[in-house]
Amino acid sequence: MIYLISLIVFLLDFGTKFWVMKALAPHAPVPVFPSFNLYLTFNRGVSFSMFSAQSDTGVWGLIGLTGAISALVIYFIQKEKEVLTRVGLALVLGGAIGNLLDRLRFGAVVDFLDFYLGQYHWPAFNVADSAICIGAGLILYQYVRSKK
Repeated sequence: MIYLISLIVFLLDFGTKFWVMKALAPHAPVPVFPSFNLYLTFNRGVSFSMFSAQSDTGVWGLIGLTGAISALVIYFIQKEKEVLTRVGLALVLGGAIGNLLDRLRFGAVVDFLDFYLGQYHWPAFNVADSAICIGAGLILYQYVRSKK
């Protein structure tokens, strides 16, 4: 049942990416409200475009790394007893698989959520990235809570 969370994250991520790739031109911001645009871009790196993979070898390295992390997350979901930690891991898994599919299909991750303040733009991200961050936050929260 916990994997249903991963499936929902994956489907939301896939659906939103499918829509933006049909509806938006790359690198053409679409204002939604102040401080938020839809902005289609492709991230060849990891979180916040760090460690950008400029070669096929780099892309396949990131694919392998994401696959290995996904396998580890599945292992930890099976071993974990705390519900909140399992939910966090399921969010991470759904997001990782969503971004993994992008790398397999495009050699990069589709990003489109662009928040900004004045001239400062937070790096564009997607639903999968959000799920990974929320999942990591839940895991950290449960870890800190259990230590008290």
